[in-house]
Amino acid sequence: MAVFLGVLFHAIGGFASGSFYLPYKKVKGWAWESYWLAGGIFSWLIAPLLLGVLTIPNLFGVLAQSNTETLWWTYFWGVLWGFGGLTFGLAMRYLGLSLGMAVALGLCAVFGTLVPPIWEGRFGALLSTLSGQVIVLGLAVCVLGIVICGIAGMMKEKNLTTEAKQEAIAEFDMKKGILVAVFSGIMSACFSFGLTAGQPIAELAVQNGADSLYMNNAPLVIILLGGLTTNAIWSIYLNIRNRTYTDYADLSAPRLWNILFCAMAGFTWYFQFFFYGMGDSKMGEYRFSGWTLHMAFIIAFSSFWGLYLHEWKGANRPTMRTITLGILTVVLSTVVVGIGNYLAE
Repeated sequence: MAVFLGVLFHAIGGFASGSFYLPYKKVKGWAWESYWLAGGIFSWLIAPLLLGVLTIPNLFGVLAQSNTETLWWTYFWGVLWGFGGLTFGLAMRYLGLSLGMAVALGLCAVFGTLVPPIWEGRFGALLSTLSGQVIVLGLAVCVLGIVICGIAGMMKEKNLTTEAKQEAIAEFDMKKGILVAVFSGIMSACFSFGLTAGQPIAELAVQNGADSLYMNNAPLVIILLGGLTTNAIWSIYLNIRNRTYTDYADLSAPRLWNILFCAMAGFTWYFQFFFYGMGDSKMGEYRFSGWTLHMAFIIAFSSFWGLYLHEWKGANRPTMRTITLGILTVVLSTVVVGIGNYLAE
């Protein structure tokens, strides 16, 4: 039962992540760096602190008691993950929700799932069990789904005119988008490493009276602070270079609505890891496999949003069949990983 709850929480988190970018589409008159920074303050600072205080008794006391080296490595992986989160937004600009998330998160799933057990020297033991083999099979199915989605994107690139592609995605650029998405996917996997490094903080939170269901909200504060550092530096640099710092004081832009939409995007983004942390606490011995589930659910939901928003408008039937097959393959991978965790339990 615990594993099924874990899968459910990962699904809710995946829905939040797959949907967070939608409010940004409602922001008017602001440059990308302006609304990305505004939303980031909500998602990487306000939300984790607010939800952390509400779910972790004596949150700041827990962080103060934590080992300095543990805090440093948790923050360090958060900073590196910040590069992935920063370029993740660019991938959405150039490729759209469905294709951008498929490429970036596919790579993120591979690195984020396999590196922790390899680093801890448990990968050989993992492959020696039926449950572990099924989980690795699920990961392979996930990668296959990503490849199929990527093929669909190349088919779209080949068959549509530039005008048709930009009608749905204003800044569509396949080559630039793929390069950014690959970098983003690899760096985004550092979030998984940060959670692994921050487990002593989570355990200390439980010792201080936190429900184990919410224990990961403690290290999330540190990881996301690292992510905020990277994104804030780059966004402020762009604000200065492009002179877009005037966006925040521009009376012609609907500032209140823009801030509201940025807050919606920020909190929705944070809830992906709020529920990821809950799911992670229920995955048992193979908790690392939850990263694959999380990524797969995000890809599935974002792909459905991409279809709903007509990002594939004008694509021919073979292309539509290919992207549909890719989405279904990714969804299948979540079922396979879930079965592997069930066998472990």
